[in-house]
Amino acid sequence: MTRQSKISIRYSISFKQKVVREIEEEGLGISEAARRYGIKGGQTIQKWIKQFGKNHLLNKIIRVEMKGEKDRTKELEQEIKKLKEALADAYLAKDAAEKIIELANKEYNIDLKKNLGQKGSPNLPASIL
Repeated sequence: MTRQSKISIRYSISFKQKVVREIEEEGLGISEAARRYGIKGGQTIQKWIKQFGKNHLLNKIIRVEMKGEKDRTKELEQEIKKLKEALADAYLAKDAAEKIIELANKEYNIDLKKNLGQKGSPNLPASIL
């Protein structure tokens, strides 16, 4: 049983840059460059383009802002966070109120939703008012 040894090919930086330059400037395709130079491995040239190429920078968004803008952005983000927390609290309070109304309906056999807003309603027990 013989084991085949794996051969690792190391390319120089100048060779990698040459291949990337041909792809970017001459419009050579990645697969065409791989065939031309005998480069095996599907991701090899793509990795070189990411490392040495110029065109990959065009897809990035670079944001330049003044210090005051950055502070304002932080303030707005904090305000959004507080509002989200307040909204969550409001939902919890609403759910709790609905549960209380539901339990009161079962306990006292009355429809509090119908009687809600009518102070001194004769149907409501004094303990609820």
